Amino acid sequence: MGLLRTFFALIGLITVIGGGYGFIKLAPILSEFDPGYMKMYTAFGERLLTTKDPGEAMMWSVPVEDPDLSPEDVIDSLKSLAAAKNFLFVGEAPFYKQVQAVTGQPYRFISFLSFCDARVGKMMADYRDAYTGFMPCRIAVVEDKQGKLWLHSMNLDMMIYGGKRLPEELRKEALRVSAVIQSLMQGAAKGEF
Repeated sequence: MGLLRTFFALIGLITVIGGGYGFIKLAPILSEFDPGYMKMYTAFGERLLTTKDPGEAMMWSVPVEDPDLSPEDVIDSLKSLAAAKNFLFVGEAPFYKQVQAVTGQPYRFISFLSFCDARVGKMMADYRDAYTGFMPCRIAVVEDKQGKLWLHSMNLDMMIYGGKRLPEELRKEALRVSAVIQSLMQGAAKGEF
C-alpha cells in the first residue's frame, strides 16, 4: 500500500511540475493571442467533438428554410443582399456542371459564389501573404443528398481570434466582413432581397 501511495504521489508531483513548466512556457506566448482565442477554440473543439469532422467544424452552415426556393432564387438573393452591403460579387463556379461534363452524369446542385471587399482584401494581403487564402470570401450553395438546400462558408473566427491579435483596423474590418457573410447566408436562407 505504501508503494502504491508513493507511486501516485510521484505521478502527482510530475504532473504539477509538468503543468507548471508548460504554463511558464506558454503564458508569454498566449498573452499575445487575441482575447477571444479561448472561446473560439472551445467552440471549435465542441463542434469537432460533436461532428467528428474538422471540415464541418470549420464551417458556418445554414439550411434554406423555404423548400420552394430554387438554387437560382438563393443565388439571386445572395447577390442582391451583397450589393446592398457593398460586398462585391466576383464570380460563380457551378461545380455541378463541371462534374456533369466530366462524368456525363447528372449531379446535384453545388455552386460556389465568391464575394470580395477589395479594400479589406488589400489590408489582409498587406498584413500577411498567407491570408490571401481566405480570399475571396466564398459561399457554397449545396443541394444535399436528400434534396435540401444549404449554404456553407468558412468560419472566419479562427483567422480573427485564433492567434496573435490582428492590428485594430484589420480586426475591425475582418469582424465586419464576418458579420456580412453571416447576414448574407441568413438572409438568402429566407429568400430575402
